[in-house]
This record gives sequence, structure tokens and C-alpha cells, in this order.
Amino acid sequence: MFAELSSDDRAKYVAAKRAVEFVEDGMRLGLGTGSTAAWMVRCLSERVQKEGLRIQGVPTSTRTAILARELGLEVITLDEAGRLDITIDGTDEFDANLNLIKGGGGALLQEKIVASASDKMIVIADFDKCVTHLGQFPLPIEVLGFGLKSSQDQIASLLAAHDVAGRDITMRMAGNAPFVTDEGNYILDLHLDQISNPAKLAFALNQVPGVVENGLFINICDLVVLGASDGTLEEYSKN
Repeated sequence: MFAELSSDDRAKYVAAKRAVEFVEDGMRLGLGTGSTAAWMVRCLSERVQKEGLRIQGVPTSTRTAILARELGLEVITLDEAGRLDITIDGTDEFDANLNLIKGGGGALLQEKIVASASDKMIVIADFDKCVTHLGQFPLPIEVLGFGLKSSQDQIASLLAAHDVAGRDITMRMAGNAPFVTDEGNYILDLHLDQISNPAKLAFALNQVPGVVENGLFINICDLVVLGASDGTLEEYSKN
């Protein structure tokens, strides 16, 4: 199967396969969202079928829940699970401190809640996701529909006081209509190019009324597993 995959999918597959090796019998897991996380769900299902692992998964989106159930994984809610052992998810960017930008798939709110409820977060990605400074990928901000214009104006004013290279803000669209998250909110994408102080910016953004959550994951990730199309793997941890 590996040889039949595209170059991008080979990189995602090897990273996902390695990440699920950390899963042990009886664990409760956070299941990420996105194309890389989908490979993780498939690899996890293979282990369950071959080894008889008893695991329970808390999906971070409706589409992950659907895929997990289709592949025979037991799906539960975070309230049912309580504390999770591991969350495995993808990322849009990460830096040397293992800070992340997530939310390209529109599931940043549930992803952050689930990751924060886990003893360990493992991120799977390809080598292109490693950056010197976060911000090349647009930073997603989940916002309420009520007072959306007011929230956007306050975010724009806030950016002027922070050391970022760009300040363009766009509404996330799904065709001709605004993209709507699983929680019924909207997403603003901030085109910042470079974020000098991610922790400071993350805190400031969440003080804006109407902002539900931002896509900066600060001090949440414990391990990054990088995969390449030739099967090469590298791991980066806080230790």
C-alpha cells in the first residue's frame, strides 16, 4: 500500500503509524481532525483489529467521529472519558518550542479542549510544518456570529499593538457562504506572516469579547513525530 500512496500521503502515513505505537491497551485517546489525523485513525484501527487493543476515542470533530466509527473504533464523549491518556493530532505549523498553529480544518476549539484534557499530546506532521517563527500559516480565530464585525474590529486594533508582520483578516468561507464550525461559530483567519510572541498574542486574543478560542496551542504539545515520503522519521520532544 505504501508505494501506491502519493508523496504527501506517504509522509502522513509513516508519522501516523509511528504515533499510534505509543497507544497501549486500555487507553482513552483524543482523536484529532484533518488529513494527517485521518491516517492516524486508520492506523489505530489496524492495531485494534490485529492486536485486540481495547481503547476508547474522543473525536475532535464530527468527521473524525464518523471515520472512527466506520473503522470500528469505540467512540465516547469527553465528559464520559474524563481525563485522557494521549491525544494524537496534526498541525499546520510548529516551532522549536513545540508551539503550534492549528485550525486549518476548522476544528480548533474541540481540538484544544481535548488536547488540554490529555496527559500527553502527540503531533504528527511532515517536515514542511516546521518553521522558525509561527505565522506563515494563517492563524484561525473562532468567533461568535453575534457582534462579528465588532469582534473583528477589536482584533484588528489589537494586532496593531503586537509584533506581527501582517495584519490582514479574512472570513473563512465554504463556497459562497461562511464556514460554520461544529459548534455553530465562524472562523476569522489572521494573515500575520510572523508572530514574535505567540503566548502573549494568544492571551490577548482570548480577551476580545466574541472570540471563543484561537488556534495558537502554547505549551500543550509534548512530542512531534515528523514523517517523510521515503519513510524517514524524526521526533522532537520538550525533553
